Amino acid sequence: MGFPVLTALVVLPAIGAALVVAIPRTRPELVRVVGFTTSLAVLVVAGYTLYQFGTGTAGFQFVSQHVWIKEWGISWHLGIDGISLFLVVLTAVLFPFALAGADPHHDVKAYTAWMLVLEAGCLGVFIALDLFLFFVFWEIVLVPMYFLIGGWGYERRVYAALKFFIYTASGSALMLVGILALVFIHAGHHPLTFDLQTLAREQSFGESTARWLFAAFAISFAIKVPIFPLHTWLPDAHTEAPTAGSVILAGVLLKLGTYGFLRFGLYLFPKVSHDLAPLLLTLGVIGIIYGAIVAAVQRDLKRLIAYSSVAHLGFIILGTFALTTQGVQGGLLQMINHGLSTGALFLLVGMIYERRHTRQIADFGGLQKVAPVFAGVFMVIMLSSVGLPGLNGFVGEFLVLLGTFITRRWWAVVAATGVILAAVYLLWAYQRVFHGVPEGENLKFPELKWKEGAVLAPVIALIVFLGVYPKPVLDRMAPSVRALVQRVDQRTGTRPPPTSAEGRRP
Repeated sequence: MGFPVLTALVVLPAIGAALVVAIPRTRPELVRVVGFTTSLAVLVVAGYTLYQFGTGTAGFQFVSQHVWIKEWGISWHLGIDGISLFLVVLTAVLFPFALAGADPHHDVKAYTAWMLVLEAGCLGVFIALDLFLFFVFWEIVLVPMYFLIGGWGYERRVYAALKFFIYTASGSALMLVGILALVFIHAGHHPLTFDLQTLAREQSFGESTARWLFAAFAISFAIKVPIFPLHTWLPDAHTEAPTAGSVILAGVLLKLGTYGFLRFGLYLFPKVSHDLAPLLLTLGVIGIIYGAIVAAVQRDLKRLIAYSSVAHLGFIILGTFALTTQGVQGGLLQMINHGLSTGALFLLVGMIYERRHTRQIADFGGLQKVAPVFAGVFMVIMLSSVGLPGLNGFVGEFLVLLGTFITRRWWAVVAATGVILAAVYLLWAYQRVFHGVPEGENLKFPELKWKEGAVLAPVIALIVFLGVYPKPVLDRMAPSVRALVQRVDQRTGTRPPPTSAEGRRP
């Protein structure tokens, strides 16, 4: 048996959090070193997983399975495939990025410990193949984010943290009911188990039951994404969260919901997913248009980017429920792209706030003249969010629209207007903040520092790389995505069972 790399991904940040707790409060510099070093160690393990990941296979790799609670059929079952691989890598990239790029200003010890616990929970969600284990990690994520927003956020942080907690906890409770119902219905004809693959393979419930079970999962995932009209917690949470909290919230936490639809919604309930696809596609398109329009009228720069997330996540839902290989791949790639570009935008807005102590767009102007490097970096990342060809955002949006056009033409046509609207609100915001003649406090706006540039450089490199040469990423996603789409097609009768090894479901 080889080294348990997936277990290490979860255990390392948990150990790091324990070490941070053991460090005296009088040594904040040691806390920072331990926290950042731990996140780098996780990145190294994730990089090793990416390097060793075998292409051309749709099944789970690096599988680790051990009996946990035998009587209940619960196991420590971890695995990774082309769908979860790059979400794990994205998580491992963004946590050191957030820890190095943002200063919590107070209580560094508690802040760093919560960040590491949050990383462990996020990674666990992406690799858990046991429904009980998945739910445990899903709930673990909720606690540190609540404390990060409430403890290190801005003026209305307590309100935003409570709203975030109430929304997501309500969805979690509903999903728990769905998990237990699914497991016990299955146990009526088979041994009791929480194993995802077994539950998907040995289904013994009718179509009506499947719809109710899908709804229990889907509402929880829809809240986490969030899908319109369950999105109202997101702008408040983003606006009031500390900079690092916003980076992780946008880059990783929102992807838990979109990943949940792929791993559990489509995989466990393929026919229901197909039948309800028009509803979810419609909600995704509404989110794209609504998010873009509301973003355009925001006065707070951070809130504008928060609403842009609603629009971008609408594209991910659109690609997912197009139920085509191109659409699902585009949605997956867009999860990574959104995590990089929007996470970097939130970090840059945090830097602006640290310099000027305001995020009101009307308070700025002419920053390009006094801080040209800062303006240039902001422009590159902003254009990646717009979807400029040559940068990462273009590839994901193109694949989503292409995949949707194949099966749901009019949804794709309407959603394409969201690309235009994204250019409108982001370019207009950039023009108001960076163009013009600087006056007053803007004349003293500091240029990008070396440390800030060093933190942002790897993300910009990834943005350009994914925009110019996304093939290595798409090649590793393709087998698992094709197998998932074929599973949906087979269960709905739209495609005959595959005869090639490549087409077999995992």
